[in-house]
Amino acid sequence: MGVLRRYGAYLPITGKTPDVNLEEGSTPLVRLEKIGASLGVELFAKLEGCNPSGSFKDRGMVLAVAKALEDGAKAIVCASTGNTSASAAAYAAHVGIPCYVLLPSGKVALGKLAQALIYGAKVISIDGNFDEALDMARKAAADKGFAMVNSVNPYRLTAQKSGAWEICDTLGGAPDLHAIPVGNAGNISAYWHGYKDYKDFGKITALPRMLGFQAEGAAPLVTNQPCPHPETIATAIRIGNPVSAEFARAAVRESNGEFNSVTDEEILAAQRILAKDGGVFAEPASCAPLAGLIKLRKADKLPKGASVAMILTGNGLKDPDTAMSQVGRPINVASYAELIEAFS
Repeated sequence: MGVLRRYGAYLPITGKTPDVNLEEGSTPLVRLEKIGASLGVELFAKLEGCNPSGSFKDRGMVLAVAKALEDGAKAIVCASTGNTSASAAAYAAHVGIPCYVLLPSGKVALGKLAQALIYGAKVISIDGNFDEALDMARKAAADKGFAMVNSVNPYRLTAQKSGAWEICDTLGGAPDLHAIPVGNAGNISAYWHGYKDYKDFGKITALPRMLGFQAEGAAPLVTNQPCPHPETIATAIRIGNPVSAEFARAAVRESNGEFNSVTDEEILAAQRILAKDGGVFAEPASCAPLAGLIKLRKADKLPKGASVAMILTGNGLKDPDTAMSQVGRPINVASYAELIEAFS
């Protein structure tokens, strides 16, 4: 029924807030028995790639756009590594307002770029990284009087808390561990606040430990060092100066959790494991948590028997080129005999 309709009682909605709805949220929470058994945990994957634009961004974007309309905004603006642009463009198209997107040149997966363009956004490529694009977008939004819909918009993170509420509603409580990729760092804090809300509401009795995973080439929250030139194949988390860094650090500190980093090779290996052993295709950034859990298990730092909610933030079809670079090509046959031979 959409995030605003399902959880409106917990969100800052007024009588003047438009009822924006693309049926976002209510994504599957899938138990991955084979992978969980190999890790010694009870593993659940939240398939955020099942949202309308294929990523978790829709959860917050629906409220950001609804409140922008309520405030009389004539257009929305965002900087993006891909998923935010796709989501913003989708909701702008849905409600009929212009959307302007700033992207780092050559740093966005084609699947995401195609989405922003087909939804009708005006896409502007800049010669710089995401952090530079975000600075420019914020200034332009202020100068033009348009609504900024990156996670600096407080409504984005407020509505993203709904992911935690759904997990608790499905499991009947919070998991022991919550594993999530970290790029601009807003989502980990949104989930943490969502869990805390549910505890305050009396809906759950315990809180999870928050485990945030970054790519090794873009891991400022792991190293506590600036990362002016982030590099990773996981484009969705290729961010060197997370705007919500302090919120994320607070979530990890308060939950007795931790940040960790994984290599691109570990991320791609986890993507293959997730697909072959779990039947789930997620984009590379989404596979950082599984790579991290595997790393923790090898180091004997993953509590045996723990329940783990793993957030798969985006659909694998967002970045098909990376997936295709890892796998073989179709087998060509010229006869029925060759077909039968190929079956062996």
